[in-house]
Amino acid sequence: MPDVSEPLHRALGLTDDEAEQIDSILGRQANGLELAMYSVMWSEHCSYKSSRIHLKRLPTEAPWVLVGPGENAGVVDVGDGIAAAIRIESHNHPSAIEPYQGAATGVGGILRDIFTMGARPIALMDPLRFGPLDDARSRWIAEGVVSGVSGYGNAVGVPTVGGEVVFDRTYQGNPLVNVLCLGILPTERLVLGQASGVGNLAVLLGSSTGRDGIGGVSVLASAGFSAEDDGDKRPSVQVGDPYEEKRLIEACLQLLDEGLVVGIQDLGGAGLTCATSETASRGGVGMDVDVSAVHRREPGMAAHEVMTSESQERMLAIVEPEGLDRVLAICERWEVASTVIGRVTAGGALRILDGFDGEVLADVPAASLHEDAPLYDRPRTAPAEPRGPMADGLAPPVDTGADLLDLLIGPAWVYRQYDHQLFLNTVVGPGDDASVLKLRHPTTGAETGRALAMTTDGNHRWCAVDPRGGTARVVAESVLNLACVGARPLAVVNCLNFGNPEHPEVMWQLSEAIDGLAEACEAFGAPVIGGNVSLYNESAGTDIDPTPVIGLLGMVDDLDRRPPGATLVDGHRLVLIGPDDVSLGGSLWGSAHDAPGGILAPLDFGLHQRVADLIRALVADGMVDGVHDLSAGGLGVAVAEMVARSGVGAHLARVPDHRALFGEGPSRVLCCVDPERLTDVLAAAEAVAVPTTRIGLATGDRLIVKGLLDVAVDDVRHAHEDRLPEALGAGTTNR
Repeated sequence: MPDVSEPLHRALGLTDDEAEQIDSILGRQANGLELAMYSVMWSEHCSYKSSRIHLKRLPTEAPWVLVGPGENAGVVDVGDGIAAAIRIESHNHPSAIEPYQGAATGVGGILRDIFTMGARPIALMDPLRFGPLDDARSRWIAEGVVSGVSGYGNAVGVPTVGGEVVFDRTYQGNPLVNVLCLGILPTERLVLGQASGVGNLAVLLGSSTGRDGIGGVSVLASAGFSAEDDGDKRPSVQVGDPYEEKRLIEACLQLLDEGLVVGIQDLGGAGLTCATSETASRGGVGMDVDVSAVHRREPGMAAHEVMTSESQERMLAIVEPEGLDRVLAICERWEVASTVIGRVTAGGALRILDGFDGEVLADVPAASLHEDAPLYDRPRTAPAEPRGPMADGLAPPVDTGADLLDLLIGPAWVYRQYDHQLFLNTVVGPGDDASVLKLRHPTTGAETGRALAMTTDGNHRWCAVDPRGGTARVVAESVLNLACVGARPLAVVNCLNFGNPEHPEVMWQLSEAIDGLAEACEAFGAPVIGGNVSLYNESAGTDIDPTPVIGLLGMVDDLDRRPPGATLVDGHRLVLIGPDDVSLGGSLWGSAHDAPGGILAPLDFGLHQRVADLIRALVADGMVDGVHDLSAGGLGVAVAEMVARSGVGAHLARVPDHRALFGEGPSRVLCCVDPERLTDVLAAAEAVAVPTTRIGLATGDRLIVKGLLDVAVDDVRHAHEDRLPEALGAGTTNR
C-alpha cells in the first residue's frame, strides 16, 4: 500500500524540485489534476529529460528530409511525388508485465505514429530481445510477445517484414520489444501534429477511454521493476483492438485526403494530456478541453484518469467548424466514434473544464507541459573495471563444430507467425540481411521500378565493451545489410535502450553511444530523423547491457531483379570481401564462453563505405549469387546460416584458427560467386582498394573448415531451424 503521508507529487513520480518548478510556472500551488498532467508529461518516457541534452548532437538534416525529430514520425522525400514516414518505438516495460497486450499495443501505437503524418502504413519490423531460452519466464514472455505482434499486425492488415530475435541473460526480467513502422504518402498529404486557428475544434476519434493504461508507458517506462510487482502494475498496461485501429486508419486517411484536418495527433504516451498540450504548444496556441465530453467505457472516471489514460486506438484531430459535419459523417461511415472535446484558443493556456461553460479543473501553459520539462545533465562515469574476462585469452575450443552449432538460432519460427506478404509489396521478407518492398505510388498504386529497403540492427555485446565504438559498428552493419540487397541508405531512426539513468555508468554509456551514432551517421550520410529513448531497463537492480537499436531506411534505385540473399549455389566459389582484421572481444563466441570482454576490431569508415558501394554494385549487376553480411558469430555463423538456408555444404580452406572463424569485425561480406564471374568480381574489388580472400567452395552435404570442423548439413539445418520451435512450443504461441 502507498504511504498515505507521502506528498502527492512524490506519489506521482515528481521530485521536490520539479514540484517547486511547477508551482513557479503556475504562480501558485498546483492542484491534483495539474500534478497528474505534469507527472506524465515530465516523465522520462515523454520528456526525455535525461537524454535531450545528448540527442542534440545527432545529425538530423539532409536535402531529402521533410520532417526530422520532434514529430510523430520522420519523413523523407523518395521521389515521384512520394514521401516515406518511418518511426521506431519501444514497449519494453508493458511487455515484461503483460507480454501479449504489451507487444500488441506497441504495434498499434507505432501504426498511429505513421498515419498521423498522413501516411498509409505498409510494413512493420520487430527487433525483440528476451532472457535466455533455459529460463521459463523468458520463454513465456517471448511466446506472448510474438503472439501479440502477430495478433495485432496480422489483424490490422500490415505485414511484418523483418526484425531481430535475441536471447541473452542480460534481458532476463526486462525484455526489449521495439517496433518499427514504415508508411508512404503523397508529399502533398503530409500533415503535422499541431493546432492552429483560434476557434477550430479538437475532435476525439476512435475508441472510448477507460482505466486500462492509466499512466501507461509514461509510468512504466520511468522506473525499474521486478517480477514481484507485476500484479500491481498490470492495470497500467493498455489493451488493444486491431479492428478498431483498421477503421481508424481508413477514417483518418479519408479525412486527410479531403483536406478536413488542420492538424492531427496520436493519443499515445500520456494520452489526452499529451495530445492536447503538444498540438497546442507546436501551434503556439491554447486549448480548452471539456473533459466531460470524452466518451468513456467505464463509469465514475475522475478527470485525472481521463486525462492520463493511455487507452488505445484514439486520435485527436483539429478541424475547422465548417468542416465538422463532414468529419462526423466520414467517421460514422467507418464506424469510428467522434466527439468534439476541445476548442483552439489564443494565449497558450491549456484549460481542462467540466463542460465548456463549467468549472475550470486545470489551467496550465501548454508549452510548460511539452517544451519546458526539466533538462538534466546527469553525472556520467566510465566503468571502473573493463568488461571481462577477455575472450582472446581463452583456449581454443575442444570441439569447434559443436561450438558452431551451439551458436546457431534461426528466427524462422517467429516469422512464421507473421503475414509478411500483405499488400504484395514484399520482395525480400524476414530472414535476409534487409527487407525490400516495391515502391508503389500511394494514390494510384503504380509501380515506380524502385524499392524501399529496411533493416533493424543492434549488438549489446559490442556496446557493453565499447558503447561508442559498438554503436558506430551497429550503424555500419546496417549500411552493409542494405548493400546486400542493393540499397543505399536514406535515413536512420533509433531506439536507445539503456538502464537506470540515475546510475552514472548508464549515463556514460548513453552519451558515448550517442556520440558513436552521430559519428557513423555523419560518415555514411544518413541523417537521424527520429527515435526513442527507453531508460530504466533494469530488473532487480541490475541494468541491461546498453542496447541501441538502429532502424535504417534505404533505396533500391533500380529493382530489375530480386537480390540473391544469403544462399549458396553448388559449385560456386566463396569469396570474403573486406578486411581480415577481427577480434573475439564482445563476440558471440566469447559471450557463450562467459568471456564477454576484450577490444573491438577497428572500423575504418572510408573502407566500410567502399565495401558497401562495391557490394551494392555487385548485387545490382547480378555478379553474385549469394551474399551475407558477417556480424554476430563472424565467418562461422555466416557460412552456417548460408548452408542452412540453401541445403548446400561448403568447404573452407583458408581459416587458420577459431579466432578467424568466430572473430567479429566490420566491413566484411561473404559472397557466393559463379566461377565464370570470379575474375570480374575480384577485379571490381581491386579497383576500389577493397581486400578479398578466396576462402573455399560451395559443395556437397557437409560444412568443412579445414583443420577445424566437419559437420553434416543436416546437423547445421537442425541447429539453425529447430532450436526455437523446440523451445517455444513447436510453432504455436500461447496467449
